[in-house]
Formats: sequence, structure tokens, C-alpha cells
Amino acid sequence: MGHNLAEAEVAVVGAAGAIGSVCARILAREAKRMTLVGRNRQKLELVADSIMSDCGLAARITPDLAGALRRADVVITVTSAVDAIIEPEHLKPGAVVCDVARPRDVSRRVVELRDDVLVIEGGVVEIPGPVDFNLDFGFPPRTAYACMAETMILALERRFESFTLGRELTVRQVEEIAALAEKHGFRTAGFRSFERAISKDEIARIADNAQRRLDKGERAHYN
Repeated sequence: MGHNLAEAEVAVVGAAGAIGSVCARILAREAKRMTLVGRNRQKLELVADSIMSDCGLAARITPDLAGALRRADVVITVTSAVDAIIEPEHLKPGAVVCDVARPRDVSRRVVELRDDVLVIEGGVVEIPGPVDFNLDFGFPPRTAYACMAETMILALERRFESFTLGRELTVRQVEEIAALAEKHGFRTAGFRSFERAISKDEIARIADNAQRRLDKGERAHYN
């Protein structure tokens, strides 16, 4: 989509949680402008303090979801909301939203009404070898959720443990499982959105649509 994290406005929705906080810490290594969104200010301040200590980045803190999203070029969203919280009118043209939450944080209306934003799902992994799960995940063959791939990787390492179970997820753990994934041939399986693969050509069209709207100074309203 043409974004450079060093110049982009990044928002992490649900940044006080285990996955949200570790995503924020990793992105803060490259991002120069970051907003942490959540309802628990005390927990958000702990994440912001950690980011400042690790990277020197002064992350903003806010409970204002709509305000943070209106500015954001790149969004990671991973809340425990039971209903969608991100709607078409919240996003700027060209925004990239990675929805890690289940149930989804992003309303299906976003992909139905906005042809100028890219919504992708987190956590789809390509499994090495001619594996047959004998079970339909709704994914193409040889792909699975990242949580299942992590369990497979740990089994291959003969590490029978609850590696990332619970709320204490660290950057070190993410880096460790990523290294083990590479060792065993696991890798991300391309981009998907609402159970559908997204091609490079489609991403290019979304980027073109966004650029046209930005060139015209448009801010769409979808109600």
C-alpha cells in the first residue's frame, strides 16, 4: 500500500492486552508516530513506558477509538469486543487494518463499502510438507491458524509446554517462535480478508483508489 512505518501514523487498538502490547512494542522499533487505544489507561501507560524505555518513542494514549482511527495509516486491532467496533466511516483512504481479533473487530461493511482501504486477517500460516489435516478450517490446503502452527512447531521441537498461554506475552517469545518457524519451514500464507485471499493486483487497485481520493482531498462518510 506504499506506507513506510517510519513516516506512517500507527494505531494499536487493544494495546493493553497481551497480543496488542507486544505488537505495539515490535512496531515501535520502526514507527515514529504511534497511538495506543484502550479503556484501561493505567495498563496503556505501562505499555507506553516500556516502549519509551526500549525505543525512545513517545506513544500517545487515548480511549478515543474514532479519533485515533481517523489519523491512522496502519492499524493493528486485537480487542475482546463481542461485536465489530471499526466501521467504514472510521478509516482514512489508504488505511491498512490488520484484524487479529476473534470475533472480528472490523465490520464486514468496511470491505463492502470501502474500496480504498485494505483489511487483512492476522494469523494464517502455511504449513510445510504434504500435510492433510482431514479437517476444513475454511482455509486453502496446507494452511492453518497461527496458534495451531505454534503448537505444531513446539511438537517438532519436542517442547511440550504452554509457550504463549496467558497474558504475559513477550517480544522475546515472538522472536523465538518466529526463528523456530523459519527453521521448520513455516511461513505466513499471504493476505486474506473475511475468508478470501487477496491478490497483489487487488491490493494495487485499493492503493490506486486511495491515492485518487487523497489527491482530491476527499474524506468519505459512510453511514
